[in-house]
Amino acid sequence: MRAIERRVPPGVGRKSTHDELRRVSFAEIVQKGARKLISMGYGWMEDAESIEEYGCLAGADLDKVSQTAISRSHQLATIGGGNHFVELQEIVEVYDQQLAKAWGLEQGNLAVMLHSGSRGFGHQICTDYSKIMAQAAAKYDIELPSRGLAAAPIHSKEGQDYLAAMACAVNFAFCNRQLMAHDVRLAFGEVFKEDPRALGLWLVYDVAHNIAKFEEHFGRKVLVHRKGATRALPPGHPYNPKRYMATGHPVIIPGSMGTSSYVLVGAEATQETFYSVNHGAGRVLSRTAAKKVISKDEFQRSMGDILYNAGDFREILEEAPQAYKNIDDVVESLAEIGLTKKVVRLRPLAVIKGQGEEA
Repeated sequence: MRAIERRVPPGVGRKSTHDELRRVSFAEIVQKGARKLISMGYGWMEDAESIEEYGCLAGADLDKVSQTAISRSHQLATIGGGNHFVELQEIVEVYDQQLAKAWGLEQGNLAVMLHSGSRGFGHQICTDYSKIMAQAAAKYDIELPSRGLAAAPIHSKEGQDYLAAMACAVNFAFCNRQLMAHDVRLAFGEVFKEDPRALGLWLVYDVAHNIAKFEEHFGRKVLVHRKGATRALPPGHPYNPKRYMATGHPVIIPGSMGTSSYVLVGAEATQETFYSVNHGAGRVLSRTAAKKVISKDEFQRSMGDILYNAGDFREILEEAPQAYKNIDDVVESLAEIGLTKKVVRLRPLAVIKGQGEEA
């Protein structure tokens, strides 16, 4: 955990340890995404086959991004706050031996799950365009029930500008997670004194969980916005990466820091949900409520022998297991209605989380 934290700083406002990337054109990073970093040696060539959109969403235009957002682009290879994390896990249960073997997931092995996004850069883009769309609402006869639901027609100038700016944030997020994976590999290599390749630290899958993009569904081209959701493509779907065309791509469903996480695969029934499933268990307590009602004893009992990096439990109380729905019930529900099929279950051994909410 210490070796990872030295390389991947957790918490809001933390800056990247990769000062050398300041010499790289930021426009290239947001236009080429993870593939740019892989080509520079921050990863393995095989990684791109295991990233949604091969690590680059088309259409990014840095001219549509504010200077304020660009000034917040120094956070590559950082975790952030909220529900973002690096978690060390054990693969404890295999439900589909054939798929698990094809994906390199073996019972008893150690796995690492990463969750982070576009950090302050993406947050600022969201803030900027929420204001732009709120101001433009009257022009398009849109009545907003809340400023947080500001919207504009997607083919309007505001809509097109937002898509181009959002693609920059998406590619930044792909780069952030690629660098995190690279640094985690280096940390494992340091601790085990072994080449990360020899340790088998292959990238299983990197999937976005808060983006909009055009896709073909039911014979129409539509804009699908997955908020707190991920894509779940079944075997043979043409949007699958080549590596996963025959199996369908892995669907990653993280639990809370004190409960199991799962790797699933989408079934044909996901066509009804535009090939989408939930990104996690979902909250039952708001962050504010969790801090008010969960005691220290309750928190410590729920964590058991799981290691965590916070010196004071109150720093991460809003992410306590009690704040979330039962992940086992949620995943079982998906399987029962035929949306997904379970592949493996992982239990947490240690979790690194950042404190605070991005702002």
